[in-house]
Amino acid sequence: MFWHMKELVRLGHNVTLIGHSKCQVEKYGINFIPLPSAVDNWHHLIPANTDIVHLQYNATPQIKFPIINTIHGNGKIGELFSKNAVFVSSNHAQNHNSQSYIYNALDLSEYPPMSRTAGSQWDTFLFLAKAKWRVKNVADAIAVCKKAGKKLHIAGGRYFLPSRYIKGHGNINNHKKLELMAQAHALIFPVRWPEPFGLAVIEAMSQGLPVISSPYGSLKELIAPGTGIICQNFQELLQVVISPPQTYDGKVIRKYVEDNFNINKYTKEYLDRYNKIISGKELNSQSPQSVFKVRLEELLPF
Repeated sequence: MFWHMKELVRLGHNVTLIGHSKCQVEKYGINFIPLPSAVDNWHHLIPANTDIVHLQYNATPQIKFPIINTIHGNGKIGELFSKNAVFVSSNHAQNHNSQSYIYNALDLSEYPPMSRTAGSQWDTFLFLAKAKWRVKNVADAIAVCKKAGKKLHIAGGRYFLPSRYIKGHGNINNHKKLELMAQAHALIFPVRWPEPFGLAVIEAMSQGLPVISSPYGSLKELIAPGTGIICQNFQELLQVVISPPQTYDGKVIRKYVEDNFNINKYTKEYLDRYNKIISGKELNSQSPQSVFKVRLEELLPF
């Protein structure tokens, strides 16, 4: 959201953030109002000249301003959402009986292009996700690399005892992330749940890395021909890790991200939605509702 606010300012819009007291956004031209200790007591802080309020969660507070909601996660069983909800992929929207979505994006100035030689090595891989969360499936990423005799770097909230093939890095900053991407030859992303988006996918692609993934959620949308491969099960994943099915061109993968997941495109799409809502239209004809019938902690087959 920070990148979006910066881009709005760059395009000439007046942006105010009501947020945590430690936020440091004013140097980017963003107005800032510290959130009071009572989190629900923020409505009166909205500037009087506000055209629209953009919330990053599902809520419809009773305020006099139009509201848009970006929904980042999956809803609970039967959960209802705002009629002005925007989901983060087509599949994510469909899973909530909606057609309203905008893909996440990157500020590519923070992800400078990396020089990669097409057809280079294929022996070091990266897992970038919340490793503690079972649905992200670090277990299969580890198992497949051990079985194939390939190196795996794990980044994301959990430490692992180092071994011949596996090295855990815990939580990392963006500098370390870029460093690990420079060492890797592909991202392994074998999730076992309906992935709403998967920011790590486009982060890796921004560095010219192909993505090897499971078939769930947004991944069939994000992984275009020449940018990675969808694996239906562990055995397919193993075969791809052992030997890539094709030669990947890092420049082509980077260009795909530049064309489809850049922050300028994202912000212009949101400006279009803002204008619709301000003019009195709703983004969804009915309140979106989660279609899930089981708890999402239940692992999908792989």
